[in-house]
Amino acid sequence: MVNLSIIVVSYNTADLTVACLDSLSVSLKKHPVIAEIIVVDNHSSDDSVKLMKSLEHRDVSFKVIENDSNLGFGKANNIGVKRSSGEFILFLNSDTLVDELDFEGLISLMRKDEKIGALTVRVNLENGDLDPASHRGFPTIWRSFTYFSKLEQITRYIPVLNRVFGGYHLTHLSHKTTHEIDSPSGAFFLTRKVILEEVGGFDEKFFMYGEDLDLAMRIKKLGLKMVFYPKQSIIHLKGKSGMKHKSSSVKGETSKHFYDAMKIFYNKHYSNRYPVLISKIVDRVIDFRIKKRDVGI
Repeated sequence: MVNLSIIVVSYNTADLTVACLDSLSVSLKKHPVIAEIIVVDNHSSDDSVKLMKSLEHRDVSFKVIENDSNLGFGKANNIGVKRSSGEFILFLNSDTLVDELDFEGLISLMRKDEKIGALTVRVNLENGDLDPASHRGFPTIWRSFTYFSKLEQITRYIPVLNRVFGGYHLTHLSHKTTHEIDSPSGAFFLTRKVILEEVGGFDEKFFMYGEDLDLAMRIKKLGLKMVFYPKQSIIHLKGKSGMKHKSSSVKGETSKHFYDAMKIFYNKHYSNRYPVLISKIVDRVIDFRIKKRDVGI
C-alpha cells in the first residue's frame, strides 16, 4: 500500500518544478517511505510536460497528468487526488524545495494523533523568514482589517496587543514550538485521503488563492486539528509565477484571482453572520482594493 501521495500542480514553472522534484528525490532517499508523485500540469505552454516526462524513470512511482486547459489550483489538485492511492496526501507547491524532509516522521506523527486533520512544517522564504501564509488564522472581518491597516505589523512584537491585532497571522504564537493554527498554506498541506473524501476536497469555485483556507475550515469543522510543526522545514520560492512575475499581465491576473477568492470566502463562510449592509461594505472595500491592485500576501 502507498503511504504517501505527493501532488504537485505545474503551470509554466518548468525549471522550478524540476528543482522541486529533484529535492523530493533527495528527501525520499534519505528517509524512505512508500510514496508516489503525481504532477498535474495545467496546460503549460513551456517545456513543463516534456521535462516532467523525462523524469518518469525514477525509482519512486511517478505520474504526469496533462490537463487540456488551466483549471486552477484547487481543481487540478482534486484531479490528482482522484488518481492517488496513498493513505496520506501532500499538496506541495511546484516552487518549493524539500531536501531535508523526513516524511516517515511526519506520517508517524499523524498516525499517533488521529485528531490531526492536517499538518504543515515550517515553510521558509528564501531569506529564512517564515512564510506568513503557512501560519494563519481565518480571515474574519476584524483580522482582515488589522492586517490591511498594518496594525498587525505594528504590534507584532508587543505582548497582549499582538494577540488582539495579530489574529490573521497568529503573531502571538511562537514559530519555534508545535501548536495548532487555523490554516496552513497550500504550499505544504499534509492530510489524510479519507478526510479529503469526507469533505469533498478543494472547493473548485476558488481558482487560485483561498482554497487552502476554505479546506482547512471545513476540516476543522469535523473537530480535527491543524498543526504547525516547525521541527522540519522547507523553502518556498514564493511569487516566482504570480505576484512577482516579470509580466504585468500575469501579475494583474494573479491579483484578480486573489481578490476574487476573498469575495468567495467571505460569501461562503461569513456573509450569513452579518447584516446585509456590512456585507455590502465588505464587497465595496474589496472592489476598491482590486482597483488599487495593492496586494501583499
